[in-house]
Amino acid sequence: MAEERDLPKRPWDTCREVPVIEDEQTPWKMIKLLKIITLFFVAVIVFGLALCSKASFLLLITLSNEGTKTLPDDQKPVALLCIGFSLITSSVLLFLKSIWKACYKTSKLPGKATAALVLSFEFMASLGAAILTIVAMPHLDIVTNVTILNGVALLSALLQVITQCTAKERNRFLVPSITAFLLILLGYILFLFLYIMKDPTDTKMMIWVGLAVGGSFLVSFNWWESYFRVISENSKSVFLKNLCRDVSKCRNILHILSSVLRIVVTACVLGAYVPLSKMDWDIVKAIPRRETTIIAIIIGVQLVSSALCHWFALLACKMHALRRCFILPLYLASLAVMALLVIPVIVYYQDYRINLNGTQSINFTSYCDVVVDARNISLNSSVFPHLVYDVTHTLCFLDMSTITDIGLLTGSAVSWWLGLVLATLHLWYLGIHRIQRTQDLFIRRLYEGAFIEQSLLLSTRYDILTKDRKRNLKRFDTAMVYLCATMWHETYDEMMNIIISIFRLDKYRPKREQKFDDFTFEAHIYFDDAFQQVKGSQGRHLNEYGENLVGILAEVYGIFTNIDEKFFKKKQQVPDQAIIRTPYGGRVVITMPHGNKIIVHFKDKELIRHKKRWSQIMYLYYLLGWKLMTKYYKRWQKGEDDMQLKAEVQREKHNTYLLALDGDTDFQPAAVMLLIDRLKMYPRVGAACGRIHPTGSGPAVWFQKFEYAVSHWLQKTAEHVIGCVLCSPGCFSLFRAEALMDDNVMKRYSTKSMEASHYIQYDQGEDRWLCTLLLKQGWRVEYNAASDAYTNAPEDFKELYNQRRRWGPSTMANVVDLLGSSNVISKRNPSMSKPFMFYQLFAITSAVLAPATICLLIAGSLSFMLRMDANLALVLAVIPPVIYLVLCFKVKADTQIAIAAIMSIVYAFLMLVVTMSIIGAMVKDKTILTPSSIFVVAMAVIYIITAIMHPQEIQLLFHGFLYIICIPSAYLLLTIYSMVNMNNVSWGTRETKPAGDAAKPAAATPQSKSQKAKSTCQRFFSWVKCCKKSSHSSEGRQLVNQENLEPSQSEPQPLNTIVDDTAIPEEQQRQVEPADLPAQCWVTQLQGTSSDMTLQEESLDEEEEEFWKELQKKYLEPLADDKERQKKIANDLRELRNKINFAFFILNALWLVATFTLQLFGGSITISVPKVDFNLENTGEDVTIDPIAFMFILGFATSVLIQFLAMLYHRIYTLVHYVAFLDTEPRQHRPDQEELYLQGKKMESASNVESNSQAESERWSEEEDDDESTYPSPLYSQSYHGGTMV
Repeated sequence: MAEERDLPKRPWDTCREVPVIEDEQTPWKMIKLLKIITLFFVAVIVFGLALCSKASFLLLITLSNEGTKTLPDDQKPVALLCIGFSLITSSVLLFLKSIWKACYKTSKLPGKATAALVLSFEFMASLGAAILTIVAMPHLDIVTNVTILNGVALLSALLQVITQCTAKERNRFLVPSITAFLLILLGYILFLFLYIMKDPTDTKMMIWVGLAVGGSFLVSFNWWESYFRVISENSKSVFLKNLCRDVSKCRNILHILSSVLRIVVTACVLGAYVPLSKMDWDIVKAIPRRETTIIAIIIGVQLVSSALCHWFALLACKMHALRRCFILPLYLASLAVMALLVIPVIVYYQDYRINLNGTQSINFTSYCDVVVDARNISLNSSVFPHLVYDVTHTLCFLDMSTITDIGLLTGSAVSWWLGLVLATLHLWYLGIHRIQRTQDLFIRRLYEGAFIEQSLLLSTRYDILTKDRKRNLKRFDTAMVYLCATMWHETYDEMMNIIISIFRLDKYRPKREQKFDDFTFEAHIYFDDAFQQVKGSQGRHLNEYGENLVGILAEVYGIFTNIDEKFFKKKQQVPDQAIIRTPYGGRVVITMPHGNKIIVHFKDKELIRHKKRWSQIMYLYYLLGWKLMTKYYKRWQKGEDDMQLKAEVQREKHNTYLLALDGDTDFQPAAVMLLIDRLKMYPRVGAACGRIHPTGSGPAVWFQKFEYAVSHWLQKTAEHVIGCVLCSPGCFSLFRAEALMDDNVMKRYSTKSMEASHYIQYDQGEDRWLCTLLLKQGWRVEYNAASDAYTNAPEDFKELYNQRRRWGPSTMANVVDLLGSSNVISKRNPSMSKPFMFYQLFAITSAVLAPATICLLIAGSLSFMLRMDANLALVLAVIPPVIYLVLCFKVKADTQIAIAAIMSIVYAFLMLVVTMSIIGAMVKDKTILTPSSIFVVAMAVIYIITAIMHPQEIQLLFHGFLYIICIPSAYLLLTIYSMVNMNNVSWGTRETKPAGDAAKPAAATPQSKSQKAKSTCQRFFSWVKCCKKSSHSSEGRQLVNQENLEPSQSEPQPLNTIVDDTAIPEEQQRQVEPADLPAQCWVTQLQGTSSDMTLQEESLDEEEEEFWKELQKKYLEPLADDKERQKKIANDLRELRNKINFAFFILNALWLVATFTLQLFGGSITISVPKVDFNLENTGEDVTIDPIAFMFILGFATSVLIQFLAMLYHRIYTLVHYVAFLDTEPRQHRPDQEELYLQGKKMESASNVESNSQAESERWSEEEDDDESTYPSPLYSQSYHGGTMV
């Protein structure tokens, strides 16, 4: 039977129409090149910054050396003070960061034993660093100073040996650690021998050498935690386990204490050493300008390069470029510093010998006496030669002309460097995840500015190395992702988009022959109002949308199964699938080609509450309540351990994700993976959204493309960076089950709207309200710009206005809700600080005052063009919006939109003239320093730079012109329309209205007696077949009122729920007159829909059926037809609308009146700004600005600047994530051969067509260097030109 199913059912019907299922537009070669450039750039930056940090620090050490002349001896305390700054800067930064975190996060106090032990280690490390760098190193030579810092790995090498032995891994990886320990010891021995044996009677030198050795050993206590953590995991010591646990939980408080301790210890050592060395601190107040400049430049370079080196090194690790951009550059930094400091010494020495022309013989000691120490400092001379001579002076103590001294010095230097390399050899085998959390990469949050490369290498996490050299990568639990899409009236193409996307994901992460265990998934589609009554049928039928969906599933299944290398075995039939009757309607279960499932839930609004939010509540309780929680309660009833079950529940909740989708969302598997990365890495992220691209054609869509771009480029990135994203859109967002199941989230989200305000906040923007609930519970919501998804946007003016009519009031209600709870939220949610709440307050204020601001803009334009009085222009600018506002209260919604469309065209022409006039004025006056000019130029520059930072979307700048001329329509007319129609809570989009003059159903054709008898028999047998296995009757169905809440025709007509299907009256749905005899119920209807997919009827599990009945009764029972309550809610909505509109427009009126008054007083209350031309020369004229406008412009400029800086920061981390993703995804997903079908033809595209012969396959593989098959799979990206590249 299976073989027969593989054979074509219709051999003559092999031509097909297949949509594009792969991404053909993403420039993979350019992305690959960008990745290479980025990695090279980061590697060079890390190397260069480490070089600058170390070289500048060693120059400070050299300047503090006795006998150096760039800085006179009496000014040495200044150099020592700068060394102290280098030591404590990172501690100061850590102190401030820890204070911030302790204030906004739960911080526990450590135990006394933990605090004492940690602080004792910190005391020894900080004391050692201060003694080594401030006291000892200024008395040593430059070569020793460069390399002795590598000796701080001594204790780390010893602890590595202990750790490996504790873990019973006595393998070859013990050899590098033991060798490193011996080499570092050898370096110290050679160092001691060189300095002590040079002059055994020099007691002071012996003290300096001893302090250097002791100080470097104490510094090695810095990284104890990395090894104690691993030892505690493999030992039975309760003390060690409790210590590491306590340190982890109380990290913020411990960092505060340790930072203060480090600062105090460094200050004490510095403060004590200067007087003991008979130096005076008073000289710090009287440093000459030349020396001040030299010191300031060196310390500035040291502090900045150290901090940036730490940051870029962190980026390199997150990029998954540990070896190329982190380890290797830091290894080479020490060698490069050595070359940078020693080579000039050798060059100057050789030049001097050459200049003597052999007139006298001279050795290095004589060179030091004659040239280095006998030179005079000139105030006008170059600094560089004197720095070289000062470095040479540190070597004059040794006789660099003798092989012995050179050999001992070189031997100690090489031993220390090789010791560091071997002590950090384990890093080459360290396993890390992409965008790994910083705390999981580095044990210590702070870096050591004095020895930047050593601190970065040694503070990186240490893991046990096993015999087979496998990377000890901490694996995440396998995540379960539920794709949850809601549908209603989607078109064929829209349904096709989402179904193809789901099948792509099935191919990307197959369940059969599973090769990856990062996540599994299951797709659920919840189809609202899917049933209708067909005349002549005994059961309910699916409507045309539901029937189309089943046909599309069969069609897409065929597309993905027919990608086969055997031409004559193309499958035209798909395996048998399941169809199930349920208490809420029905279910179709599709098992996709690679084993994952799509479950389509068809909802009957007579059985279960319909509309979008209730569909979401339906899948939340089904997937998280029934499927996740029920099984654990069963196990608990069987007597299993409570604590173990609780831990398992918590783990599953944490690793279960829901991907919310709209019925037309198009996405690639890579987009899902990038969102999963965010939730896997950061446990407090409750939701993450991607970059949404509107699709479609026409001016309305072009406007939305740029609007969406600006919103994501600037607003969402700013929210992500400085706080939290306030709205994760329901068309493509990933939610964590643990967050949804938290207190006051899912339960509160299930609340039925009981008050007028509920309809606006709960039902008009359900995704924003859900995010509001998450934010209130302390969860973080993030934005990932590399995760692209595409959704259809409204293409006509009316639909766009109706969509924004829902979004506007809902956004305002939720933001006001958050602002009203600022104190509570800022304490509970560490990402929602009070400065961020103030930023949101300014944003909502700007939105409220948008109509008045646009009126002022238009008034200024009229005044500028027509040279009329400013107050008269303001009056003229206000009149049309006021008239439109009055009309909105009087006429129907469709008429309001028609008037807005006409006014939008007029305003567009006005804005075009204004824009050209402003540009002409700038050219005519030869200045851009006027308020309007500054605004236009600044916004243009910001948008252009922002677009350049998004190279894949730069073409959207062309839509920016349409956006600019539509500003009055979007921010004035649309605002008025949405505010006045706030009481209309209907959905407004995807409504399919019947023709107004549709003909009534024709009367049935008279039938003969035999025809009637035959028809009756057919109906009877079909009815028996249909109802035989029915598990429920229609007696319990409750009719839902589909009429509007307001019966009045003069007012907008709100509904009591979120999806408005009033356009299809139930009477009409029940009067569908089929041409032929209808199937007797929806089951037989679907079974006859597609001949290529057989639907076998199955029954629902009894326990699950009982669950659905209980869920329906408690949360999802259809709303009763309560006319009185609907009338009351309609009145309450009107009253709420009137109150909010009064306050809203009064604020705008006050803003306009204040501006009018200031203009009336003229120059007495204005701010005058001198007018300058393009050469920044004063023209003698002044530009006057009223104070209110100035403050608003200043606030707006600050807000935009914050968004712009946040965008730059966010772009860097987006690039890091994208590079890491491309570098870590399994290579088998990058197609060497991929068969693409386009427009019914088998075509060769960017990816190679899968060949039918081995020879052809080999031919393609030989040419892959010139083909894009060497680059990541099209499965990773998007099907449109507008995709985000990085």
